[in-house]
Amino acid sequence: MSGVRAAAAGVLAAAWLLAAPASAACGGPEAPCEVSDGRYYVAQPAARDDAGPRPAVIFFHGYRSGGDRVIGNVGLREAVTGAGYLLVAPDGLEGTWAHVGSPSGRRDELAFLDQVRADLLARWNVDPRRLLVAGFSQGGSMVWDLACYRGGDYTAFAAIAGGFWEPLPASCDGAPVRLWHVHGWADEVVPLEGRPIREVFRQGDIVQGFTLWRRHNGCTMPPDRRSQTVDLSCRGWTACEGGRLRLCLHDGGHRFEAAWVADAIRWMERTAPD
Repeated sequence: MSGVRAAAAGVLAAAWLLAAPASAACGGPEAPCEVSDGRYYVAQPAARDDAGPRPAVIFFHGYRSGGDRVIGNVGLREAVTGAGYLLVAPDGLEGTWAHVGSPSGRRDELAFLDQVRADLLARWNVDPRRLLVAGFSQGGSMVWDLACYRGGDYTAFAAIAGGFWEPLPASCDGAPVRLWHVHGWADEVVPLEGRPIREVFRQGDIVQGFTLWRRHNGCTMPPDRRSQTVDLSCRGWTACEGGRLRLCLHDGGHRFEAAWVADAIRWMERTAPD
């Protein structure tokens, strides 16, 4: 590690230690938290006066990345911790995830994430009513899988440029979910219509996946919310039997903006049930 990188890591580690609760003793850039099946990293907001439960964003990295790079992303870290949330970054094995349809099958990701969630609630005093799951690319596929099979354990979900792989589930477990998805019309890494990987695996069609989400939530009517920003054209489904859905498209390719996660936090808080 170069002198500059070592100094930067030292500053980040020191800031983490000053803010960390006594019960945590892990999570920072040099000391990830360990659970039975893996590890996760944590970046915290500034120290606060109250000691009540804290909200968190669990963010899944993309292919060939890692949890340490997630908390090292200054824009993302500031977007999340600036809103008063913990940024939690689980580590995929060798930079990948074993979601349904993935070429990797090395780990039961649902079991691993059950462990991460339980450890977060116990070690970091995370508020289970304010727990957003987000991710980019293959990390977005993990978001969709977790929403499908563990939807009731989290408050809301925000996937960017990643969805189900084939075989798409016939149905999802549990209650309706709040899910926001962002995708680029020109994405060639994870196209909206899906694509084959090594002629053996296949990324799923995002529109077909959203049809499943609409069925799961009981959204039988056309979208009843529309919004347009400089970057995103969005449609929302709120007149459903339960949950909420939001699909936002942009003209670009396979890209991630930290501001979208900040927007997802505000969306989760704004649409929280009474």
